[in-house]
Amino acid sequence: MTLVLCVILLALAFEYVNGFHDTANAIATVVSTRVLSPRQAVVLAAVCNLIGSLWGTAVATTIGSGLVDSGAVTLHALLSALLAAIAWNLLTWRLGLPSSSSHALIGGLCGASVAAACGDFSVVHWSTAQPGTGAAEGLWPKVVLPMLVSPLFGLLIGFLVMGLLLVLLGNWRPYRVNTLFGNLQLLSASFMGFSHGTNDAQKTMGIMALTLFTATRGGLFSDLPGWLDFLHAPEFYVPTWVKVACSLTMAAGTAAGGWRIIKTLGHRMVKLHPIHGFAAETTAALVIQLATHLGIPLSTTHVISSSIMGVGATKGLNAVKWGVVGKMVWAWALTLPATALLGYFFQHLLSFL
Repeated sequence: MTLVLCVILLALAFEYVNGFHDTANAIATVVSTRVLSPRQAVVLAAVCNLIGSLWGTAVATTIGSGLVDSGAVTLHALLSALLAAIAWNLLTWRLGLPSSSSHALIGGLCGASVAAACGDFSVVHWSTAQPGTGAAEGLWPKVVLPMLVSPLFGLLIGFLVMGLLLVLLGNWRPYRVNTLFGNLQLLSASFMGFSHGTNDAQKTMGIMALTLFTATRGGLFSDLPGWLDFLHAPEFYVPTWVKVACSLTMAAGTAAGGWRIIKTLGHRMVKLHPIHGFAAETTAALVIQLATHLGIPLSTTHVISSSIMGVGATKGLNAVKWGVVGKMVWAWALTLPATALLGYFFQHLLSFL
């Protein structure tokens, strides 16, 4: 029971870190365009994250049962996955790099599960057809392929949306454009915060639900008193109390802010005006909502970053600071393998201890 409590508390710690690490995803553009102050933007993002994180469980189901063999997962493996994800998040936050909390958690889970299975890579579901529907499930269709495609979507759609706005509003005075989109950006930033909550909070929900299922399957809850029946999970599902706990924790983490990453996304890549912020946030939120509907644990970091690049590219390729972009891409590419190795290492370390 102590181990179960440790995993749940560490999962909530990851959710908190995820909140302040990924705050920039929702509010970097609205801060950089000076539509809202940092404090106002953080409050807006926290509220919208809270509402969004209570919306649906498709992504949680993918994390908890679609990527690794739940029968081979142990509590030590879940603990190791969370340690790996938190360590990577803190490292990239310290460096000011907007890496993916989602991929950090997924990489840690895969690495730790392989280690728990004594090096058996078959416990990782690479690509399988879902019974009944034939829909593709697994690491390739749900994680790796979206990781490659979603930034391209963000880049292209952001470029097209911004280009369309420039054509439609080409004869407007700058003051009128800034006033209009300063107001509209409040809506786009709220939509982005809501979308971030719908996708990112569900990942930790999936880990917590898998923890309860693993503990129940292992008989750890067989002698619990009746008032703790809410912990029993004979099959994988996301209880309401898990949703609420993750939602409140992510909102608290979001309220703590993430100023290093806000600086990278909002200032270092490209100079933004309200119209650019609106285009980038709207593009990213729409892509994230589509992914959430399909149960894809998308990287909100990748999508908003590439949307900002696409919007900025309408000013000319030189408007985007490609040196900063290059460092971000390296962080994106290294996240899955680095956290898989960390998860593998932590699993062996816990087994040794």
